[in-house]
Amino acid sequence: MRFELKALTAACVLLIVSAGASPAADVKIHRVAIQVDQNDPAVMNLALNNATNIMETFKEKGEEVEIELVTYGPGLNMLREDTSPVKDRVKQIAELSFPAKIRFSACNITKRGMEKREGHPIAIVSEASLVPSGAVRLMELQESGWSYLKP
Repeated sequence: MRFELKALTAACVLLIVSAGASPAADVKIHRVAIQVDQNDPAVMNLALNNATNIMETFKEKGEEVEIELVTYGPGLNMLREDTSPVKDRVKQIAELSFPAKIRFSACNITKRGMEKREGHPIAIVSEASLVPSGAVRLMELQESGWSYLKP
């Protein structure tokens, strides 16, 4: 009788623990990579609008989201300190993104090419980080299961 009671208690504890762990394991984190490859303020603003709308939608749903805006080619101007027509919005979105996670990635291949052509160093906005290659970064994110948007 004592053995059966211990076994039943252990089974109940195991059931409660596994039931409590299950919802945490089922939490889906939404992830999207947004490509910006044009030096067009309308495209840059559309990408930022997409990011903002995605963050707000999942915040309302109580779900987690990670967003990475990847810039390369002419789109790098979005994250250049000296040429970005949207740097104030980038800063604002970065500051207000919590609980969402947003990252701004700047292609280092493009940056080096621009520096060579222009003959001077190029500063990237403080909210951004350099990645070796914007195109490769997009590939890596998609291969890791991230959704993809190109405004």
